[in-house]
Amino acid sequence: MANLTNYSDYDALGLAELVRAGDITPGELMADALGAIEQLNPELNCVVGDLSAQAERALDEGLPDGPFTGVPFLIKEIGVQAAGSPLRMGSKLCDGFVPQADTELMSRFRRAGLLTIGTTPTPEFGFNPTCESIFHGPTHNPWDTTRSPGGSSGGAAASVAARMLPIAHANDGGGSIRIPASACGLVGLKPTRARVPAGPLAGEPLSGLAIELCVSRSVRDSAALLDAVAGADVGAANVIAAPARPFSDEVSVPPGRLKIAWSAKAINDAPVNAEVAAGLERSVALLESLGHELHEEAPQIDWPSYFEALVTIWSANLAWTITLMEKILDRVPGPDNLQRVTEAIYRHGQDISAAEFLTAQAAFNRANRAASALFEGYDLLLTPTLAKPPIKLGTLDQNAEGVDPATWTRQVFEWCAFTPLFNSTGQPAVSLPLHWTEGGLPIGMQFVARMNGEATLIRLAAQLEQAQPWAERRPPLCYAG
Repeated sequence: MANLTNYSDYDALGLAELVRAGDITPGELMADALGAIEQLNPELNCVVGDLSAQAERALDEGLPDGPFTGVPFLIKEIGVQAAGSPLRMGSKLCDGFVPQADTELMSRFRRAGLLTIGTTPTPEFGFNPTCESIFHGPTHNPWDTTRSPGGSSGGAAASVAARMLPIAHANDGGGSIRIPASACGLVGLKPTRARVPAGPLAGEPLSGLAIELCVSRSVRDSAALLDAVAGADVGAANVIAAPARPFSDEVSVPPGRLKIAWSAKAINDAPVNAEVAAGLERSVALLESLGHELHEEAPQIDWPSYFEALVTIWSANLAWTITLMEKILDRVPGPDNLQRVTEAIYRHGQDISAAEFLTAQAAFNRANRAASALFEGYDLLLTPTLAKPPIKLGTLDQNAEGVDPATWTRQVFEWCAFTPLFNSTGQPAVSLPLHWTEGGLPIGMQFVARMNGEATLIRLAAQLEQAQPWAERRPPLCYAG
């Protein structure tokens, strides 16, 4: 079946190098990826849309010459839009929605040479940190199929962890790149707000909380994709500072001696699992052995105020999205096409006044400035990515009865206590697969930099990738071709 006997050993840049050298063709790589999907997807349920016919047409027309020419790629069914590709957002409400034009990000993925062969699932409207929906069914973690691969980019992460392909599109509005990266043992880089274009259909998605990129198995792949897609598009709401040099160059630059704050204290005081805490302590020791200066210190924010604002902003944005889909598809949102928790958040969002929304934004401003103050004295902050190892499927049930928006958000924060704050601040953050439980489940560590600090993150991530390599670790359910 396979055209490259060790296909699953390569990262994305490695496969692209083979294509450039003439050792393999993009069509042969696509056959490898489709073969891996055919073999593993029935058990993982991480690929839900087949775009192989479109990919064949792209091959016939000739792929652009980019850093990833010929590399198979999957896009998540929320956020980025590709002409002729389903965008169902994990919901019955959106079944049949097929955009007819590319967003700017999709155009940049294509110009980078990526060959999009399919789509990955999301929980309904991305409002669950585990990838489970009634519409698509649960996506399983290849490290333990009874557990969640994280969300909302859980399909992307499961496909990359299982080595169906080396890189996949993901996005992050509260941790949805970093959460599944942690749960699946991958690199998950969330760039600085506005680093990656959201246009032309959106200005600042999710009121500035959401940003797009990928999950990958190597630091250099994430850095190279960021180079390929970064930069404001026409009419962008904000244009941020360009990097001093390509992010790919930072992979080979030593980080120097960094001053790093670290903390196991969650902003909501959620308990941290003992194995996660032990992994954090080992990370501190590893960083000190590499010459960095570590101090235990955490951001100080007003949790009740921040929590209330988060519920308001998430709910209002969901209500706006569902109302938009109602108009586009001429469908009435309700229990026949929305899960129970989704509908509860949607109804709450409909009732939020403009004054309440602006009050929430003001609370975010206070939290953002309080959290960012820590970085006046530190280069980076280290925390666990998640408070617990990958949770059992069904733990966070988006179709549960009687769950109001505040209760749902509290449940989410019991697992995902460390990631959402840095969507609010807009700071770049990365989850790195530095530890595993005794039972073999991945434990990610989150590093956060100040605004525009991706270069520092990439330098340190590359150093840690060399000091404590993860590339050879494979989950039990994994493509071996």
